[in-house]
Amino acid sequence: PTSWQKFLGRLGANIPLRPEYQGKYMRMLVAAGFKKERLPVFMGTKLALTIALPVLYLVFYGIPVEKNPITIYLFTAIFAIVGFLLPSYWLAKRVSKRQTNIFHDLPDALDLLTVCVEAGLGLEAAMIKVAGDEQLKKSPLTAEMNISLQEMRAGKPRLESLRDMGERAMVDDLKSFAAMLIQTEKFGTSLAQALRVHADSLRTIRRQRAEEAAAKIAIKMLFPLVFFIFPALLIVILGPGIIRIIKTL
Repeated sequence: PTSWQKFLGRLGANIPLRPEYQGKYMRMLVAAGFKKERLPVFMGTKLALTIALPVLYLVFYGIPVEKNPITIYLFTAIFAIVGFLLPSYWLAKRVSKRQTNIFHDLPDALDLLTVCVEAGLGLEAAMIKVAGDEQLKKSPLTAEMNISLQEMRAGKPRLESLRDMGERAMVDDLKSFAAMLIQTEKFGTSLAQALRVHADSLRTIRRQRAEEAAAKIAIKMLFPLVFFIFPALLIVILGPGIIRIIKTL
């Protein structure tokens, strides 16, 4: 870790946290691709921004320019709240982006797993092949698979490692994938067939979500159309006529 990370870690280690909030932040950090040991750095960042943003406002604008003390107190409090909430917002956005990437990469990974299993490889060997594929090398799904493979090599039971992979990423589709693998392992059913069926169902879900997002575009475009595009069109269309009427009168 850099000197800044060490400083923030020492700063965050002194912040008391209730167990439920500590567990929540740890789960979010892991789902975002960080180690849960980075929690002190994260909390130190929240505390540093809570102090830094109000100080910067006071130094560069509040004290030199603003004359109303009530406004100074109000904006100081606002900047402190924003500084405290900003790292949590960034972390939530990173978790959401990582979950989306895993959801989109999962059907392709299942196709590769199916091909490897049909070629005679076991599940662990197939996961190694998928994790080493160039197309999925930078995917967060590959990172989760590598963690599970390392746990298996360290002696962790395969079923428990697969279950933890789904819980760790906080992705419902990955949890259902892990549950499917666990059921296939328990009941001895065809792994290749189960993978193919699961990949098809995930593609159907992905297509439905894309259609849902496309259906929402008209509603999302309503606000910019009404407040930005329509007024400009009215000015362009009616402006010359209004000017001519004014000149005539």
